[in-house]
Amino acid sequence: MAVHMMCSGKNGVSAHEIARSLEVSIKTAWFMTHRIREAMKQEPLAGMLSGTVEADETYIGGKRRGSKRGRPSPDSSHKTAVVTLVSRDGEARSQVMERVTGENIGKMLTEHVLPDAALMTDELSLYRMPGQAFASHETVKHVDGEYARGAVTTNTVEGFFSQLKRSIDGTHHHVTRRHLQRYLSEFDYRYSTRKMSDGERTALTIRKAEGKRLRYTETRNVPV
Repeated sequence: MAVHMMCSGKNGVSAHEIARSLEVSIKTAWFMTHRIREAMKQEPLAGMLSGTVEADETYIGGKRRGSKRGRPSPDSSHKTAVVTLVSRDGEARSQVMERVTGENIGKMLTEHVLPDAALMTDELSLYRMPGQAFASHETVKHVDGEYARGAVTTNTVEGFFSQLKRSIDGTHHHVTRRHLQRYLSEFDYRYSTRKMSDGERTALTIRKAEGKRLRYTETRNVPV
């Protein structure tokens, strides 16, 4: 039942709601949701990303002052950087980053995107060098108010971020840096299987749990 609840809505479900519905303790429900997220973790569903792939970064945390479009403000040390890659034809891959650098972005792109892909980003200079590894790299200039130029846009990945933040704020209210990657795996998974029915997604998640094990101590000993 908990697997189905987590697979049924794009906003996810909180541990408190699972605890109420299944009449278990909050601690039990919390651990259960993390075990399900471990099953959802992508290895990946359909290989590396190809076609048109959009890349962007955002910052998860409290309200910022003095920053624009998700860029960090000078007092944003309490926020966590997240980089997401979205294939317009398929999957999403998100990764927590201690620091968003050209080297870190390049490593993520190399690990998850095929060289024949068309990369779409905003004008952030950190994408310039990594973008040379792909068949093409197009950018939109948000600073000039440009959000689409024909097929060149990052609207898909920005839509993903919008849904992610609404869900974290509205469903979970607060996600710590320690566990954010697990939640990202959950949202990537639901996005990547969005064309499945809830029942199909639930059955796939149960199958993916085979052979995986997450101990409670592992959920408490995640590096911050």
